[in-house]
Amino acid sequence: MAPPPLLRLDGVRLTFGGTPLLTGVELNVLPGDRIALVGRNGSGKSTLLKIAARQVEPDGGEVFLKPGTTLRYLPQEPDFGDFRTVGDYVSSGLGPADDPYRVTMCLDALGLTEDMVPANLSGGEARRAALARTLAPEPDIILLDEPTNHLDLPTIEWLEGEIRSMKSAMVVISHDRRFLDTVTKATVWLDRGTARRLDEGFAGFEGWRDKLLEEEERDLQKLDRKIVREEHWLRYGVTARRTRNQRRLEALHTMRQERRDARRAVGQAVMQAGETRESGKLVIEAEGISKAYDGRELVKDFSTRIARGDRVGLVGPNGAGKTTLLKILIGELQPDSGRVRMGTNLDLAFLDQKRAALRDDLSVSDALTDGRGDQVMVNGEARHVAGYLKDFLFAPEQIRTPVGNLSGGERARLLLAKTLATPANLLVLDEPTNDLDMETLDLLQELIANYPGTVLLVSHDRDFLDRTVTSVISPDGTGRWLEYAGGYTDMLAQKREAAAASPAKGGGKASAPSPGKAAPAGGQTSGGGEGGGKSATSKLSFKQKFALETLPKTMAGLEASIAKAEAEMADPNLFSKNPQRFQTLAKTLDEDRQALAKAEDEWLELEMLKAEIEG
Repeated sequence: MAPPPLLRLDGVRLTFGGTPLLTGVELNVLPGDRIALVGRNGSGKSTLLKIAARQVEPDGGEVFLKPGTTLRYLPQEPDFGDFRTVGDYVSSGLGPADDPYRVTMCLDALGLTEDMVPANLSGGEARRAALARTLAPEPDIILLDEPTNHLDLPTIEWLEGEIRSMKSAMVVISHDRRFLDTVTKATVWLDRGTARRLDEGFAGFEGWRDKLLEEEERDLQKLDRKIVREEHWLRYGVTARRTRNQRRLEALHTMRQERRDARRAVGQAVMQAGETRESGKLVIEAEGISKAYDGRELVKDFSTRIARGDRVGLVGPNGAGKTTLLKILIGELQPDSGRVRMGTNLDLAFLDQKRAALRDDLSVSDALTDGRGDQVMVNGEARHVAGYLKDFLFAPEQIRTPVGNLSGGERARLLLAKTLATPANLLVLDEPTNDLDMETLDLLQELIANYPGTVLLVSHDRDFLDRTVTSVISPDGTGRWLEYAGGYTDMLAQKREAAAASPAKGGGKASAPSPGKAAPAGGQTSGGGEGGGKSATSKLSFKQKFALETLPKTMAGLEASIAKAEAEMADPNLFSKNPQRFQTLAKTLDEDRQALAKAEDEWLELEMLKAEIEG
């Protein structure tokens, strides 16, 4: 028998501006639950978490928290109140029985210190401070709204490990597929005002959702056909029969009302990049470029050659200099030495992670057109802003809304709309995935994958990188940057192969990747607007050394297990002959793939730490 829920939402209803947002939502959080809360932007996910945290009062329904249960909520926009320091703010979330040491531990892991002043924090630092306040007490329930936003890859991996080690139940909203695959065991889909639960982690969600939508569409088509038959009877049936069959007539009215009330799935965004002339074959060539700030070299003797059609991803910890290197490559920042040569016929569109192109005091329409009327040029065609913004899921009444009143997801979609309307053959995207829902991410991935020009992309989203880029540039922790062919997962495999073939020696030299391209650069402090990184410890701990030695064997074993399972499942008759064996293999394969991804991420973080220490 299942234990009673720690948190129960029963029949929760909420209406905004006359439009029902939640129409009877049920949500139970049991001890140990790890729930992914998913749904389109605007479906009410963040609002539902606020209701669960008692920060928003619903119009109806019940919110029950088991007496004695501790709950912590991570909002998208933290409120620091009158706290003098970050340490005071984080400590205020502790209960009498909580360990004060966890304040220091969480802040250190998130790259913050207790003496930092809240008023001086950047947006990303403020989010990390709020995350520390949520995790430090180890509450019975944690509610996390986009916890990976503004986190770099090592910190996301730390967060995954921290969540897995905690006993807390969890409900999390995130656009990061890899993160949800790793930490969740159940999925709640918030769709058109109601919630449906799948007792599987996020990895099984998309197939389940598509099946439900197909069934729903079939049911609506059946209802349409039934209504047509009944309407035919109403028009042409015998009058006496019509009089005797009032119930049938009432049933027809009921079906019509049911059909009117049926809300189909929300439409998808439509994305198309502004087209322009074709660039030259060579887009960017960098030769021996270097850049230093405050006496520290961020980019040192870095060389690369980017051709038309390349899609290049830049990854690394916050503070490694990704934005600095990106701005040097596109000519916004001059190197201290070396040279950058730009190709011919280049037209650039730049999406800035700081969203600097959006002013809060402008309306959505004026932000899109820079105040130049109500028309926007897209691929040489004049379009009304209302029609163009509809492609990005904005309602017509929103075009006069101030940008400052938009949600994070709406601001992200507006900036994408503005960037993609710019005619360009070089698309530069600095953290484009923040605050986008998964359906919009899918469309952006498809656009990038099919983009005829060249793309430079900075992202911490591992799944997004795997689906979009043709090569990855990453710091190795010794003052160099290396370029690897393929996506993020390919980079991990190449680093593993390089380490096995030519282990790093003393003196800070990193082994070259195979089959990627190698190029030096990189430091630990960014001049391009990124948060400061953590300083390295003086040496690896015994536990870290042991993990570094054993993880390659673990990964090799998992790869062998995956290959064996895939080979057996390749038998087309396996499911019909032995469905139980097929299901067992499918479950094992999914678990092994998740374990391999986790092991690869842990190994990479340790390798980077080791290289930084040795350098």
